[in-house]
Amino acid sequence: MTILNRRHLLAHLGGAATLMGLSPILPPRVGFARTLGDQRFVLIVLRGGMDGLAAVAPYADRDYASLRGRLALPDPNTQGGVLDLDGFFGLNPALAEIHPWYKEGQLLVAHAVATPYRDRSHFDGQDLLENGTLTPHGTASGWLNRAIGELGGGRLDGSGGRRLGLAVGQSVPLVLRGGAPVASWAPSPLKEADGDFLDRVAALYANDPLLANALKAGIDSASMADHALAADADMGMPPGMEAPMEGGATTPKSLRLDPTQLGTSTGRLLADPGGPRVAVMDLQGWDTHVQQGTTAGRLAGALGNLSKVLVALRTGLGPAWRQTVVAVVTEFGRTARPNGTGGTDHGTATAAFLAGGAIQGGRVLADWPGLADGRLYQGRDLAPTQDLRAVMKGILRDHLGLDQAALDKAVFPGGGTPAPLRGLIRT
Repeated sequence: MTILNRRHLLAHLGGAATLMGLSPILPPRVGFARTLGDQRFVLIVLRGGMDGLAAVAPYADRDYASLRGRLALPDPNTQGGVLDLDGFFGLNPALAEIHPWYKEGQLLVAHAVATPYRDRSHFDGQDLLENGTLTPHGTASGWLNRAIGELGGGRLDGSGGRRLGLAVGQSVPLVLRGGAPVASWAPSPLKEADGDFLDRVAALYANDPLLANALKAGIDSASMADHALAADADMGMPPGMEAPMEGGATTPKSLRLDPTQLGTSTGRLLADPGGPRVAVMDLQGWDTHVQQGTTAGRLAGALGNLSKVLVALRTGLGPAWRQTVVAVVTEFGRTARPNGTGGTDHGTATAAFLAGGAIQGGRVLADWPGLADGRLYQGRDLAPTQDLRAVMKGILRDHLGLDQAALDKAVFPGGGTPAPLRGLIRT
């Protein structure tokens, strides 16, 4: 990872910050918003549709082994077996690093969950997951941006100070787009500028209020990034760690991020007293149509990367982990039965993970529909029995302090909005 100092900052301003209308990559260090305090929230979006039956296997369901066939995971205490959670569900062995969190009460699984979307298109499914309405492309803003807007207008001092929200990556995802200002951060693949280059650029734009103010704010914010990330090394992804995307493409080399360093750096930014409090990151590689595998293969690799990010995020947050909730979500699940190429196709219900010191964990929340043929959604998918919006609303209300009216009218508008799920946060 390239540290944000004066010489590096212009490269970032030409990249991620441009998406925010030349917002600074990291905002200045000022006071806290009284409405939020020290609570942190991290949303991790798994793009491509995670197979919830593989990530958290209902190994004690009598129809599980026959339905899943060669993708069925063995029972606990056998070679390659699941890591038991509650005697019915088990964690995929690729998530072994976070398995102890369950016993610590810092990991919770919500199973058989889904958004209101049912048509199995990645693009529409992700849009609805992020816009928080009942219609794909129904609004240009995201539910988390609208939630941030309810917390001091997105600025932690209520006016022009540092920002609550942070997009981690080369672009700002829909869930964070909208009227509330947010920051963005990503390691820069660009060559750093000469030492006095920013001074010359500042002089050039001195009479342009928009560019001059953005540049000054970015320079002022660099000290916070240097402080939070001073111990980080370059963040290039080692060979073999890149996540394949649909169609066989891979992430461009300059944008590949080591999952451990990505998680650690994000945690440090959130833990810093002058840092943001809400962050979003994307993880690719979940569209497992071919060679999905069980304890090895494409899905195991993706789950392993997720585990590394989560463990590193906890490390980076340090003591702030106690005030943190991490939500891991995806646009939809995958078919209950394997396809003919050793994979699974686009489905419906899946699993979501909640982690963090603020979570009342050690549980699997599931109104389990069963896996018998007559219980599958449209005869092919795990049937949805929980609305993912209820889970997110429970976090926003009981962890971040949003009231019911704001959740129903601004954050998740539309008919049939479910009530917030209670009991997710430690009291």
